[in-house]
Amino acid sequence: MAQIHLPEAERKLEPREALAVRFAEKMATDFRTVDAAFKAELREHFGEAEIAELGMMIGMYLALGRLLVIAGGDKLACEIYVPEV
Repeated sequence: MAQIHLPEAERKLEPREALAVRFAEKMATDFRTVDAAFKAELREHFGEAEIAELGMMIGMYLALGRLLVIAGGDKLACEIYVPEV
């Protein structure tokens, strides 16, 4: 997580970790980019059950993060790293 703010090329992650992060970024920013080619890439590194579990966990954490922001919990419950623009 400490590398998430870095550009993808600068992150030092294992291939499966890097792909999982890309999956999460796609789900968070534009889930329609999870196309057949990306799903094929996922299948090269993960089994079907792993992809389903990873997708469910990403979705749950995205929803939780959004709920925390709506409720103001992002400012009360924890420090969230947001890189300066």
